[in-house]
Amino acid sequence: MLSWVVTFLIIALIAGILGFGGLAGASIEIAKIIFFVAVVLFLVSAVVGLARGRRI
Repeated sequence: MLSWVVTFLIIALIAGILGFGGLAGASIEIAKIIFFVAVVLFLVSAVVGLARGRRI
């Protein structure tokens, strides 16, 4: 998932340099959403992993 974030950030940078402000803004927003989804999934995975580890 983080590779998608990097991809959208690169698209946003290139679009910003070339003057496509709308595309750059949309790419940044998509990158933010994917980043926060990845962080939430990581935290859920970490909590579940800790909970399973303590039961043993």
